[in-house]
Amino acid sequence: MSSKKIMNSHEFKIILKRLINEIIENHNDFSNTVLIGIQPRGTLLLNKITNLLKSEFQVKNIASGVLDITFFRDDFRRREHPLQANATSINVLLEGKNVLLIDDVLYTGRSVRAALTALDHYGRPKKIELLTLIDRRFRRELPIQPTYKGKQIDTFENEKVIVKWDENDEFIAVLLESTEN
Repeated sequence: MSSKKIMNSHEFKIILKRLINEIIENHNDFSNTVLIGIQPRGTLLLNKITNLLKSEFQVKNIASGVLDITFFRDDFRRREHPLQANATSINVLLEGKNVLLIDDVLYTGRSVRAALTALDHYGRPKKIELLTLIDRRFRRELPIQPTYKGKQIDTFENEKVIVKWDENDEFIAVLLESTEN
């Protein structure tokens, strides 16, 4: 197995600030916006975004939550080992709100489809947007595209994108791991 670093922590900080500026341009004061991190890895990115919005951009009263999609996945009953569910915590009604779904990597689009289905239980949003740190562009199985993307990469089927975080939920790197065939 070989591994290649495609994003370091310096690049991550630059990309994160660009993404936040794009979000601010489109959502202004965030009074009608809810940020939702897709469990498990989208929540780490959500936390980084909300912390920066508050500390560096002085955005107050950011509504956010985390969404578990385990039981909404289309492969839920097709796996050999049972999936472990994570917590969902959305303490706001999404009816008429602008929702920004956040995940680390967009690949086939199936996780996002599951998240869209799961969101139905919290009301009918006015608008749903998607933010991903990495857009794997090729191999999409559903017509889903990110509204905001950190970096777009082209990958082969034998490659996997790994977003590495340390034990304190600090970003380390994004790696492209390849299994030789």
